[in-house]
Amino acid sequence: MSKKEEKRHIYPLVTASSTFDAVILCDGDYPSHAIPLSILNHAKYLICCDGAGMHHILHGGTPDAIVGDGDSLPEDFKRRYADILHQVSEQEDNDQTKATRFCIAKGFRRIAYLGSTGKREDHTLGNISLLIRYMKDFHLDVTMVTDHGYFTPASGVQDFDSFVHQQISIYNFGCTQLAGKGFKWNPYAYQELWQGALNEAIGDEVTIEADGNYLLFRTFEPKMPK
Repeated sequence: MSKKEEKRHIYPLVTASSTFDAVILCDGDYPSHAIPLSILNHAKYLICCDGAGMHHILHGGTPDAIVGDGDSLPEDFKRRYADILHQVSEQEDNDQTKATRFCIAKGFRRIAYLGSTGKREDHTLGNISLLIRYMKDFHLDVTMVTDHGYFTPASGVQDFDSFVHQQISIYNFGCTQLAGKGFKWNPYAYQELWQGALNEAIGDEVTIEADGNYLLFRTFEPKMPK
């Protein structure tokens, strides 16, 4: 196997029983679907990004750490939770990446992101696109879970658990060759982000064969034919 060739493995479905080394709760829309809520409530180690820490505490939770630049936190909150607050003042990285670096320092490699979407659309796009960086540059196993499904970055030839009528979108990040098996419509090396959206699984596994990086979104629920 060459250095550029990625190890092949199966990416499982995300369910209410899925576990991760750490969970990062960002300050987008607070989870409401049963699956991300279960992942949040059963987190082995929970890191909240700035304002998400306040929201989680208001929902009755207790984070293990709050990480960010602190710009959205009132001074009295900072004093009250000083023992778990880790302020990072540099502005090159956003709070999601600061929390990710905190995970790396703790030795966590398999990370789930919640609350990364919603509210401002520019934050949503930035947070989703960062998954490729976390895989490629930080060598992490990351999943971003929303109220509708989950994003998984991958590279090369990989297999993904699925189910009939599961909606799957494929976003190409630099592949010149891309094909797939188990899809309703054959994937190809999409030149535009919209081209790979809204495909569908026809069985319990799909395979992507590519020469670079890509991002998959899989839904929790099937889209049943009318």
